[in-house]
Amino acid sequence: MFSNPFFDDRADAGEKLAEAVLGELGKLNLTAQEAVKPIVYALPRGGLPVAVPIARRLGCPLDVVVAKKITRPDNLELAIGAATADGHVLWQKQKQHNLRLQKLALPVAQNNAQSLLTDLSAGRPNVSATGALAIVVDDGIATGMTMAVAALALQSQQPAALWICAPVAPVELMGFLAEMGDKSIILETPDPFYSVSRFYGQFPQVETAEALKCLQQQTEWRS
Repeated sequence: MFSNPFFDDRADAGEKLAEAVLGELGKLNLTAQEAVKPIVYALPRGGLPVAVPIARRLGCPLDVVVAKKITRPDNLELAIGAATADGHVLWQKQKQHNLRLQKLALPVAQNNAQSLLTDLSAGRPNVSATGALAIVVDDGIATGMTMAVAALALQSQQPAALWICAPVAPVELMGFLAEMGDKSIILETPDPFYSVSRFYGQFPQVETAEALKCLQQQTEWRS
C-alpha cells in the first residue's frame, strides 16, 4: 500500500471526483449547461461507490456499463482484451493473439459480464446515453482496456458528449484516455503506478450486493 494514499476509500475518491466534475460543468456557458442532461455510468463493481457521490451531486441517473477483461485460459492474470455485456469487444493491439485462445476466452468474459449485468438489473434506471452527457466512472484505471471498451459501448449510443472519469490512472495512459471521449478527468497520475489499490487507504473488494445497493441509492436524489 502507498505510504501516503491519495484517497481514504472509494467514497472519499468519489467526493473529490464529484468536485472536479462539477468544476468542469461550471466552465460551460449557461445555455450549454441548461442543455446538458448528464447520466453517470459506473464500471461495476468498484466504480459504483465512486460514482454515487457524483450522481448525487448532479441529481442525475446512475447506471452501469459492465465490462470484463478477457484473460488467457492458461494465465488468468494476463488480460488480452476486454468485452462488455452488450457485445462490444477490444483486443490488446500490441500482442499477437492465438485465435483458438481468443475463441475460448471471449465467451467466458462475455458470460461473466452478462451475469453481473443481470444481478444489477433491479437497480438500473431506464435511461439511454443517446443525446446525453455520458460520464463514465471507475475507481481507477490500470491498463485502460475495460474503460476503453465501456467508452466504445457508450459511444455506440451516440451521446452528446462522453467524459472519462477516475480518481487515478498512469500518466502514460493520459493520451489514450483523451482519445476515448470528449474529456478525461483524472485526479492523480502517479509515476510509478503499479496498481490502483496502493493509492487508497482502504480498498476492499466490492461485492455484488453492495454494488446493487449503490444503484438503489439513487431513489434518494431522483424523484
